[in-house]
Amino acid sequence: MTNQDLFLYTDCLNDNFDKIYVLYYSRMHRFAKEYVLSNEDAENIVQDVFLLLWERRKVLDIRISLVSYLFSLVKNKCLDYLRRKVVAEEYKKELLLKLSALEDLNYTLSSEDDVEQIVENAINKLPERCRLIFIKSRIEGKKYKEIAEELDLSINTVENQMSIALKKLRVELKDFLPLLLFLLNS
Repeated sequence: MTNQDLFLYTDCLNDNFDKIYVLYYSRMHRFAKEYVLSNEDAENIVQDVFLLLWERRKVLDIRISLVSYLFSLVKNKCLDYLRRKVVAEEYKKELLLKLSALEDLNYTLSSEDDVEQIVENAINKLPERCRLIFIKSRIEGKKYKEIAEELDLSINTVENQMSIALKKLRVELKDFLPLLLFLLNS
């Protein structure tokens, strides 16, 4: 810890906030920008950190150097920002897939027989054991335990096979999903 850090660290934040801001803002900003890339986002993160420091100045009990404390706050704010960004990107991808599915949706399905044929074709494309377990569960209405006993499998195997079946059907029926949901729920 430098003498300057000790001076700022031991004095009241209230009296030295301007000094702290001037001394550390640019370092914190460069640090944040390294991770969030955007100048504006880095500024917002650092501003949030200093706002937090100001708002909690009377209750803070900093037991490390002030610069370490500030870098830790900025690091955590950057992590929060990046996590939110990842979630937003995933949501955006999901919306784009739904948009694409709606744009490609084929409205030529005119009857429940068409829907049944599409679902039946998708089920028939499943691997044999997967298909058998899916049919026993979803069409015959059997519980996983019953299926496991009947096929001499563990319940875990039945659950895994159902998970595989549902994933494969979701992919196979993705272009028809909105219409299928509408027709099956009406």
